[in-house]
Amino acid sequence: MLRKLKSFDLQSQCILIRVDFNVPIENDTVVDDYRIRKTIPTIKYCIDQGTKVVLMSHLGRPKGKIDSKFSLMPAGEKLAELLEMPVKFSHDCISDDAINVSQNLQSGEVHLLENLRFYNEEIDNDSQFSMNLSKHGEIFINDAFGTAHREHASNVGIVKHFTNKGIGLLVEKELEFLSESLQDPSLPLLLIIGGAKIDTKIDVINRFLGLADNIIIGGAMANTFLAANGYHTGKSLVESDKIDIAKKILLNASKTKTKIILPTDFNGELNNLGSEEFEYADKDNIKENMICEDIGKLSIDLFKNFISQSKTIFWNGTVGVAENKKFAVGTESIIDEIVNNECISVIGGGDTIAAVRNYDNELISAFSHASTGGGACLELLSGKKLPAIEILDKK
Repeated sequence: MLRKLKSFDLQSQCILIRVDFNVPIENDTVVDDYRIRKTIPTIKYCIDQGTKVVLMSHLGRPKGKIDSKFSLMPAGEKLAELLEMPVKFSHDCISDDAINVSQNLQSGEVHLLENLRFYNEEIDNDSQFSMNLSKHGEIFINDAFGTAHREHASNVGIVKHFTNKGIGLLVEKELEFLSESLQDPSLPLLLIIGGAKIDTKIDVINRFLGLADNIIIGGAMANTFLAANGYHTGKSLVESDKIDIAKKILLNASKTKTKIILPTDFNGELNNLGSEEFEYADKDNIKENMICEDIGKLSIDLFKNFISQSKTIFWNGTVGVAENKKFAVGTESIIDEIVNNECISVIGGGDTIAAVRNYDNELISAFSHASTGGGACLELLSGKKLPAIEILDKK
């Protein structure tokens, strides 16, 4: 059975928590602390229970080599700031000194280990490395949803070394909204799927066929679906090798209750990205040299209409080049409409969350749930099992 953090007697125990501090760092400073903030409830709960807390995480892809630009020290400094207390830091995650610090912690103290991926053994799920990591604590808690779809030493291999293991408050909430809420959702159910590539989203779309009442497809993905319907999208990104897949999805949808909604008009540029030769066109009149970069007014109104009717909404992927303010209008209109609609709203994917936060950082809390995982979020929405969660569920 999958044990939740609050089911443990934590008093005076040393808790080893896998967290996800894989955050952007520039000039030794954390520039986006969203993922760190999302772990604070779990860490504070443990501290309040009188525990000793050891935290471990990866950062970037140092490929098994010590590299100062991938050090977790700036993350530790940000954590100390958020917790308003000192955080001990070890420059190696499995050294005798690091293990000694963990084993001599006092109740209420927090110890952060250096980047797990300074060792290739982490990604290789090496058994000896897993055992060495396990020496840091008496109870293992996984609160790193962003890596739950990976089989690494710190989230899978380590589990066999603990009798007492479970999930943190963040992972508990992720599972509640991305898995449990789909078992009996409030209807109508809407999936909004965007971004550039179909590959990572195929399984999600297929899972929601017959489950969702409506699926809105936006972003560059929509170009491929329009191409599958015989439309020409100029110089816009189209995955030619995925047109047959798009056709199959559209055909399968026609056999279910699920309606697929595609954009009907676009804003973009002529000739090249950044040309600032702005162009508007409906889907029937896209010029050969036009690049579609955002949905147009008709599409915005169309999408908003479906959003306003929905009781449960899952959204992954922007519907335009939202990092460019000129082409963020469609995405921002969707944000406004969802926030103003009284519904269960779940968003996932780094680009989607970044778009919300760039638009209005305060609005992120207006959604029922904003997932910290990209790949893990998509895997769960696809109905797949997450290895790092499944292993905790085994007896």
